[in-house]
Amino acid sequence: MDTGTFRGLITLFLIIAFIGIFVWSYSKRRKPDFDEAANLPFADDSDKQPASDQHASPDREADSRHDRGDKNR
Repeated sequence: MDTGTFRGLITLFLIIAFIGIFVWSYSKRRKPDFDEAANLPFADDSDKQPASDQHASPDREADSRHDRGDKNR
């Protein structure tokens, strides 16, 4: 098998993968899932507590990424 045949097979595989992903993403079965995902930024999560604060005690602030240094300075 020479380089041209190998490149041709890789190209054929990528075209088939592209068509498969295209068909999967635009199928009617997937539309409700994608519509739900599209509306996630508008979801009301004011009643939910963020995951990082679930284990923190109420009187102590949760550490942030910016506040990991020495606190005794």
